[in-house]
Amino acid sequence: MSAPKFSLSRRAALTAIAGAAAGSALPPAMTPAAGATVPAELPAATAATVSSTSAESAARPPGFRVPVLIDPADPWHYAPHPAGPLTTRTITGGLEVSDGTGVIATLTTGARTVTLRGARRWFTEQKKAVHDAFVRTPPTGGWGMSPGGGTWSHHNGADADYFVESGRAAITLSAGKSRYSLLPDHGIGDIYAAARFSFDKLPVGAPVSLGLVFGARDVNNHYRARLVVTPAGDVQLVLEKEIDDAPTTLSAAVTVGAGFKAFDHWWVRVEKAGDILRARAWKHLTTGTDDEPTVWHHSVRDPEKAPDAVFRSGTAGVRGLASTGATVLPQARVYDFSIEAATWTDPPVVTHDTWVRVLPEPFDGTWTAAVEQRIRAWAGDTSPDALTYSSMYRPYAPAVTYPAHQNAQVLGESGYSKPLPSGLREVGADFHEYMGLTWAFDSGENVTQAPDPKWLKNLDCSGFVRMVYGYHLGVPMSLAEDSVERRYLPRRSEWQAASSPGIVVAQATDAPPSLDTLRIGDVLFWNDPDDGAVSHTGIYMGLDQHGKRRFVSSRKTPNGPTMADLGGKSIIDGTASDLYTDKLRVIRRL
Repeated sequence: MSAPKFSLSRRAALTAIAGAAAGSALPPAMTPAAGATVPAELPAATAATVSSTSAESAARPPGFRVPVLIDPADPWHYAPHPAGPLTTRTITGGLEVSDGTGVIATLTTGARTVTLRGARRWFTEQKKAVHDAFVRTPPTGGWGMSPGGGTWSHHNGADADYFVESGRAAITLSAGKSRYSLLPDHGIGDIYAAARFSFDKLPVGAPVSLGLVFGARDVNNHYRARLVVTPAGDVQLVLEKEIDDAPTTLSAAVTVGAGFKAFDHWWVRVEKAGDILRARAWKHLTTGTDDEPTVWHHSVRDPEKAPDAVFRSGTAGVRGLASTGATVLPQARVYDFSIEAATWTDPPVVTHDTWVRVLPEPFDGTWTAAVEQRIRAWAGDTSPDALTYSSMYRPYAPAVTYPAHQNAQVLGESGYSKPLPSGLREVGADFHEYMGLTWAFDSGENVTQAPDPKWLKNLDCSGFVRMVYGYHLGVPMSLAEDSVERRYLPRRSEWQAASSPGIVVAQATDAPPSLDTLRIGDVLFWNDPDDGAVSHTGIYMGLDQHGKRRFVSSRKTPNGPTMADLGGKSIIDGTASDLYTDKLRVIRRL
């Protein structure tokens, strides 16, 4: 048999981890495990300057970095559950259960998952930190895949002008021509970021510069803090803005150093908090500790108040420039690029009162005393359900260990995998490998599998679904495909699509299936855009603030479980150009 799952009492103890971590008073509530912390917002010095509209405030719950919060003001908490006798109504494919307040549960014949009405919750996500040290050899040239930040895109010049070698990203400059390398995340609003720059020689004839770009809509519309090296070896920092390819100076150049020599490294730090922009620069020390200054060389408020003039959101990256007249052009080099803290101006938010739980056996269509007892117990239950567990592996989820499993971490922010030498990520992290535990599978295979240490605290897409529905909620699991009896949740996504326990809700071959019968908690499967075989899976979360059907899955580009849009929109009812809308093929209810 398999190792034990959480008992009901332990689940109850975890009910309000996310809410308690954010300081909410939830009924019932607890504090996170010892040592668990929720990352702060932008540094305290800037947090007070961040302004938000009332619409922004309404779109995100308090403590908005925490991935799931229960609404403490929901009247649901203060009413009896169930409210009066239970009645049932047969519906297509299942049964509805109601009390005096309306429908409280929906069961599906042939499936174990049950949707219930409960306390209103917020599911959300905020941007996590990105650090790129360029220790990779991209398979197709350029700067490749940034860890957790997406693939760098290059603008102006030839592809060969951008490359990575020996732990640095390089740009080949051309006199009078700008070169840009940008990350793909255009939703970043406030940001606290830094980059380490260098040149391999002094310029001759005219200055050269490397700029830390932020708030970028594109290469012609952005902010930048530009580190300038003159032929005399002076190092200057200027804060600029570009609108429709026309640059303006927001804060004039300040000399921050002199005597620049080839391969000297300099840091540039930027901060954007609303319309407040700050920048500073300092020399990198090859020995000892860098002495980052505490004061800003530039601190201004963007004076433009037209709606489109202040770049409320945009991506970040690097700009290299050799001024017109330069006759000896150094190679521009970037050694580190870090987004240490940032917020999305429009983070995904899913809000509803639906909870998803799992019966011990598939519902056979018959309303029995045992099923009634189960629904009555669930009617007022706020212990973690499938949606809570799925949220507790996303960014900023606090770590939780389980003493009965050798104090292994069983909840907490997960990655997808460590990057390969190419910078890409590989498939392979199953649920027990996240925890670092050897697992005895209870599928009659008599198979015990030891974890590979490289997968610790990582989950691939099918491993994530198994973690939620298998480990936490008790759906039996196997390593192989159970194509005949379909009793077990198998290892790989294509096997899960073909032979998971439960029912097929919708399926199609050459186009997305109908979403008419989709229910929160259903498991989704997508085809690979190249070979047409099922290659990805996730869990449907519900409608977001824009009325789009949003899912959570573990993905390579964001490096772990996410309901956000980096590397593709996490929605299944977008346009035909949206990967996860176009390639959806199977919907299952376990």
